[in-house]
Amino acid sequence: MSKRERQKEILRIITSIDIETQHHLIEELNKVGINATQATLSRDIKELHLVKELTSNGLYRYVAGNKSGSHDHFGKLKTIFKESVTSYAYASNIVVVKTLPGLASAACSALDSMGIDNLIGTIAGDDTGFLAMSDIDAARQFCREIEKMLE
Repeated sequence: MSKRERQKEILRIITSIDIETQHHLIEELNKVGINATQATLSRDIKELHLVKELTSNGLYRYVAGNKSGSHDHFGKLKTIFKESVTSYAYASNIVVVKTLPGLASAACSALDSMGIDNLIGTIAGDDTGFLAMSDIDAARQFCREIEKMLE
């Protein structure tokens, strides 16, 4: 079974039943014929951005964290951008973000870790970040999001 299939099954399991521990998740995976070590499961949890939330009965369960889509990462980006971005623009599929000195790397690193749809990758200098988007529409849309964040 591939990593992608295993992770898909993890997401299916946590949406169908409350999973409180990694051990419980391993047991549920075993029931459907997937053998995974605790180390593998820990990596999957990190990659899937799973978090624990408190249930109404006082126990915790794994849920999928916010990792994609403009609304999911809006809060984090707004804080980063309000504190550091001085200007932005796009040309074709590239978004150029100007920051206060020394902050471009932190801003780009945060963007890279958020799993933003249509963001291919970033390159940062001291006060300038280059964001490669999948196409011009994605670049334009991301600039709209930046504008909202800076309001």
